[in-house]
Amino acid sequence: MAAAKRKSTGRRYGKAAGKSVKRAMHKRKAGTLKSGKGRHPKAKSREQAIAIGLNEAREKGAKVPRKRSSARKKSGAKRSGAKRAAAKKGGRKRASTKK
Repeated sequence: MAAAKRKSTGRRYGKAAGKSVKRAMHKRKAGTLKSGKGRHPKAKSREQAIAIGLNEAREKGAKVPRKRSSARKKSGAKRSGAKRAAAKKGGRKRASTKK
């Protein structure tokens, strides 16, 4: 009884999400998994197949956690007011080169 019991939180991903990922993995193995619509190349990596499967499951409304936002997006979003105003106006002014 020394080990603490972990509270069960249920499934993180739904069964439908697992099915769509499984289908994407089979398509990748067969070499027919597309990475997008139109003339995009075939998806080759395992990570791409998982991402495509989860995205399709999200579109169908399956139970899939939200995408994690990258750290770069968060740090790039914050700007000081002066920098934002300068960016709106057109940035730095150039020195005139008239003679």
